[in-house]
Amino acid sequence: MNAAAGLDLASIPDRIQAEVQRAIQRSIKGVEYIASSGPSLGSTPKDILHVRGTMNLYHYRPISDGIYRVPILIVMATTNRGYILDMVPGQSFIEFLLKRGYDVYMLDWAAPKPEEKSLRMEDYVLDFIPDCIGRVQRDSGETDVTVIGYCFGGVLSLLYGSIFNDGPMKNLICFTTPVDFREMKLFSNFADRRYFDVDRLIDSVGNVPPEMILSSFEMLRPASRMTSQVQLWDNIWNDEFVKSYRMFDRWATDTLPLAGEYFRDITKDLMWDNKLFNGNMTVGGRKADIADIKVPILHAVAEHDHIVPYDAAKHLIPRVASTDKEEVMLKGGHVSLVAGANAVKRLWPKLDSWLGGRST
Repeated sequence: MNAAAGLDLASIPDRIQAEVQRAIQRSIKGVEYIASSGPSLGSTPKDILHVRGTMNLYHYRPISDGIYRVPILIVMATTNRGYILDMVPGQSFIEFLLKRGYDVYMLDWAAPKPEEKSLRMEDYVLDFIPDCIGRVQRDSGETDVTVIGYCFGGVLSLLYGSIFNDGPMKNLICFTTPVDFREMKLFSNFADRRYFDVDRLIDSVGNVPPEMILSSFEMLRPASRMTSQVQLWDNIWNDEFVKSYRMFDRWATDTLPLAGEYFRDITKDLMWDNKLFNGNMTVGGRKADIADIKVPILHAVAEHDHIVPYDAAKHLIPRVASTDKEEVMLKGGHVSLVAGANAVKRLWPKLDSWLGGRST
């Protein structure tokens, strides 16, 4: 049978014309992409409550007539900026919380300066977080505070909650938070003590440069950047796709350096000795065992998280002493769990239903 017999020859000119028009549209949109800046992120109105060194404390201005009694303090991961939770209107977790009547504060991080290379884990857990908790209490007039920790911000929140287990933290919510660092397979291989001389690194460079951190994330999925750029070109005529791409790409590459001594603590205590999982973690000489956490706790994990695999996160809920505790696994990855269309439909409503009755 002649293969040409099945072709609609009359449609060929139209199909060629359509492809030509799409190619032209791609070229036009490509020029626009290069020439224009991305969407403005982190634009929900807020006040800077306090700034000290690498620590920034924000208070978002309420927009609801009725406000829950218990304020929320969000503790961001120390490698990334907090605007991932405050994208454009309609895709902002912060905006969602405000509309639902929560009083929202955020502990966000700035790049540590060279002279701040001596910051250690204890500075974050025993100083920065308690300082922000106290300021939230004074600003809100409430004693109780709900803490939400994202990724490594969740680890810091767990350490804080373990040490200060008698309050003032009323509820704890963790997003994609690792406990068993042996299961962070590729990171464990990067940091293998047989080959990785963390002391030499920190003694030589001081703070860990953002390029090193970004490279370690990208090596988890070596082809992801090339794949995403191909997808961008295929969809560059789609304004909504381009808008979303620019938001998430900017955040993913906007990586912060880490204070040298803090990184040394992470490597030795968590990556090498797995102390958080083993129950022998100390911070500044103080025991920090998550088995001592008694407050209501929700842990949200992502089904396809390539950064914090489920095997690294699954031990949190069984280990804490809380009687009111829940793990929820949702579709999505490490970022799409908390931001984007997936989060709008799944995580945000779940969190609101869990937290509402515990915030009065």
